[in-house]
Amino acid sequence: MKTLNVWLDEYSESHQNPVNKNIHWICVPVIYFSVVGMLYALHPWAAYGALIAALAFYIPLSLSLAAGMILLTAIMLAAIHAIPHILWVSIALFVAAWIGQFYGHKVEGKKPSFFKDVQFLLVGPIWLLNFVYQRLGIKT
Repeated sequence: MKTLNVWLDEYSESHQNPVNKNIHWICVPVIYFSVVGMLYALHPWAAYGALIAALAFYIPLSLSLAAGMILLTAIMLAAIHAIPHILWVSIALFVAAWIGQFYGHKVEGKKPSFFKDVQFLLVGPIWLLNFVYQRLGIKT
């Protein structure tokens, strides 16, 4: 299994352009939120099951990042639970955020990392969280 640093370094390779990075700061959390929202609309346990699977990926990489993802996901779930028509809201957010992501990668001039390995879809959120942790002095 790849280490956290290997995943983050490989992800960073296609995220060097400042415009693309800024787009990712908006779109990655929105995509994460919208996927959780769509799964929750399908059935809450579908969302919880997917989150448990994501944690199975995160925990071996970094307990502190996994804990951060649990906290962020709990906040998102509280918001998702409170939003009426969450399925349609999530679909709209998902489409808009992916349009943003592909635009960012067009500016970058590189394909999204998940074209190389689908697991990079799980790396994006912790790539951003890792920057937050660095800024706060939290070890990963």
